[in-house]
Amino acid sequence: MLVVPERLIAGLMGPDEAFEAVAEVFRQTAGGAARNFPVVREALGGGRQYGFKSGMGPGALGVKAGGYFPGNAARGITNHQSVVTLFDPETGRPEAMIGGNLLTALRTAAAAAVSIDALARPGARVLGIVGAGHQAAFQLRAAARVRRFERVIAWNRTPERLAGLAAVAEELGLPFEAVPLAGMREAEVIVTITSSPAYALAAAHVSPGTHLACMGTDTIGKQEVEPALLGAARVFTDEPAQSVTLGEAQHAVAQGLLDPARIVPLGAVLTGEAPGREDPDQITLYDGTGVGLQDLAVAARVLALAKARGLAIPVEI
Repeated sequence: MLVVPERLIAGLMGPDEAFEAVAEVFRQTAGGAARNFPVVREALGGGRQYGFKSGMGPGALGVKAGGYFPGNAARGITNHQSVVTLFDPETGRPEAMIGGNLLTALRTAAAAAVSIDALARPGARVLGIVGAGHQAAFQLRAAARVRRFERVIAWNRTPERLAGLAAVAEELGLPFEAVPLAGMREAEVIVTITSSPAYALAAAHVSPGTHLACMGTDTIGKQEVEPALLGAARVFTDEPAQSVTLGEAQHAVAQGLLDPARIVPLGAVLTGEAPGREDPDQITLYDGTGVGLQDLAVAARVLALAKARGLAIPVEI
């Protein structure tokens, strides 16, 4: 078996490679060539979450194990901890173990960027971000690669944490402004990336024609936006089964505001099987629940690059 440790990932995988790998996963799932397996997700207490995401695609079989541990920041390590294990789909033999922390951040941001590229209005110039945790900077960088934004606005429950996001915006040459939630009406694209159990962004905070990428809800009970917003929007997702059970759509569906049959797999838009945005004033919303196949795709890309450069470490098990 080969090992690609976390310390090597940054030198092997960047936003462009992650975008390409994740976009291909969307297309494969839409065409039936790949499928995600049911998620196992457990609460450990104290805000800790642990679970498994897995799937199988062309030449790929594997699982990501890991979760969210909110006390880690005080220990000097990231709150999200994970590892991806790849198996030979024919024999089941383990092929590789790959550090999953940076890969999770890159693939999550890439999925949001794919949705923005496919669904946001071409002339969108103002990007809004709700949340300022570790993942927010990745979201800003990825979004800026698919639209020529002229300004970034952001909100966070603790405003002082926005300083890090402001620094990333400056690095990208984009003016930055902290705004109240009502100020999000100026945004034409909004990315929500929080771990909240109660929504902050309300329907009244979103203007017609906005595209939202809701990336933080991946567990039963989490919630980032008002359910009425999904009831009024055209809703897309990575995995419909996850969207209605543990994604942002869980609340709108439970309240009878959203028919699950209305949720469109984003991959179907990429392959031309389903329409995307149908009107300039339509609100579109991508419910990014995070799927195992995305983890496997970026891990497989990293493994190939590591093998080509002689960086994969062989171990006997």
